Amino acid sequence: MNDIQMVDLKGQYQKIKDKVDARIAEVINSAAFINGPEVKSFQEELEQYLDVKHVIPCANGTDALQIAMMALDLKPGDEVITTTFTFVATAEVIALLGLVPVLVDVDPDTYTINAESLKAAITDKTKAIVPVHLFGQCSNMDEVMEIANEKCLFVIEDNAQAIGADYTFKDGTVKKAGTIGLVGCTSFFPSKNLGCYGDGGAIFTNNDKLAERIRMVVNHGMKVRYYHDEIGVNSRLDSIQAAVLGVKLPELDQYNAARRAAADFYDAAFAGTNKIETPARAPYSTHVFHQYTLKLNGVDRAGLQQYLSDHGIPAMIYYPVPLHLQKAYKDDRYNDGDFPVSEDLSKRVLSLPMHTELTKEQLTFITEKVLEFINK
Repeated sequence: MNDIQMVDLKGQYQKIKDKVDARIAEVINSAAFINGPEVKSFQEELEQYLDVKHVIPCANGTDALQIAMMALDLKPGDEVITTTFTFVATAEVIALLGLVPVLVDVDPDTYTINAESLKAAITDKTKAIVPVHLFGQCSNMDEVMEIANEKCLFVIEDNAQAIGADYTFKDGTVKKAGTIGLVGCTSFFPSKNLGCYGDGGAIFTNNDKLAERIRMVVNHGMKVRYYHDEIGVNSRLDSIQAAVLGVKLPELDQYNAARRAAADFYDAAFAGTNKIETPARAPYSTHVFHQYTLKLNGVDRAGLQQYLSDHGIPAMIYYPVPLHLQKAYKDDRYNDGDFPVSEDLSKRVLSLPMHTELTKEQLTFITEKVLEFINK
C-alpha cells in the first residue's frame, strides 16, 4: 500500500502529467507569463463551466475576497457578517479594509452560516453577508438570499472549498456554488478541489458593471494602461497556473465524484458507531468533500489523531480555535460561550484524508484504525 497522504497531489499529477507538462512548456516557449492566452482561455472555460457571465482571475483566494469588497465600495465602519467557524482569510480581509467583521454561529449539522444568528446580527450598519461554503457544500442560500434581499445587503460567497457543488433552490432552479450571490470568490490553492501548482484565485459575477470595476481593481485601478481611475491592487493569475488549471478543469466533476465515493466509503464504515457523526449532506446542495470532517462523541481527539499518526495516517483539525477567540480578533463584543456550536465543533471535529487518489485498500486501513481506537 502506498503511503497515505492528506492530499495526494503527486499521485493526481502523474495521471495528467503529459498534458500539464505540455501546457507549461507552451507558456515557457511563448514567454507570455502574465495575462497570456492561457489565462484568457481558462477564464472563458470556467465561465462556461459555472454558467456565469464573468470570471476575473486573480492571485489567490484571499485577494478575491478583498477585491470583491473593494469593488463594492464598502467604507470603513461598514459591518460585514460572516461565521466564526472558518479559515481566517474570510474575516481578515474585512478587517484589513477597515470594515467591521461581525461574527455569527453556524448550523450544527452543515457547519455553514446559521440563518437565525445571521438575522440577529443585522444592524443599520450592515452592508454585506459572506456565507462560507465550508468543507464542500453550500450554505442554505435560499435563506441567505431571502434575508439579503429583504435588508438590501450584498452577498459575497466564499466558495474556496466548494467549487463544482450544485445548489438546488426551493423552486427547483440549480446553480453552481459561487454564482448565487452578487459576487463569488474562490481559491486555487494546490489542495483545493480545483487547485493549481502555486497560488491562484478568481472572482465570479453576473453583474456587468461590477465585473468592470473588479477588472480595474485587480490591475492597479487601470482601465486603460497607465491611466489609474481608482486605487487598486496588483493581483494576477499567472499563465503557468492558468495552464495547469486549464488541464484540471475538465477533470473537476470526475475529481469531485472520486471524493464523494471516498466519503461514501467512510460513511458506511462508521455507520455502526454512535461515537462518530459523519458529515451531514444538505438536501439543497451536492457535497464535493473538500474535507471529510468527523464530529467525535466522547472520543479523545488528540489521542485518536496521535494513534492515526503512529500508523502513518494524517488527520487534521479544522479549525481548533474559532475566530472570535483568536488573539487577532478578540473583541469586547464577543466572549467565550457566545457561539456554542462553533466552540463545540472546534473541540470535536477531526478531518480524515480526502483526495482523488484514495484507494479501497487505503480507505479500509484508515477506517479500521479509527474504529480500533474508538472501540478500545
